[in-house]
Amino acid sequence: MATIKFNDEEAVQVPDGEDIKDFCEENGVPFGCEEGVCGTCIVEIEEGMENLTPFNEEEEDFLGEMETERLACQCKIKGGCVHIRY
Repeated sequence: MATIKFNDEEAVQVPDGEDIKDFCEENGVPFGCEEGVCGTCIVEIEEGMENLTPFNEEEEDFLGEMETERLACQCKIKGGCVHIRY
């Protein structure tokens, strides 16, 4: 099981390989196209970037230099713990 923590809320356990989209949506992150084109769902990863799937082409095209930001509609949690801030 993986763990996602959003802002300063209590951590939630999710199955490994789970999309982070639903969790982010439940915590107020807006979604537009859900295809990695609009950028509405940009979130900051404070900890655990290594526990998310690699950046895909949509994220690379939209975000450019990728340090702490991800498109919530495009990534999954592989395992471990991820702390997201929006």
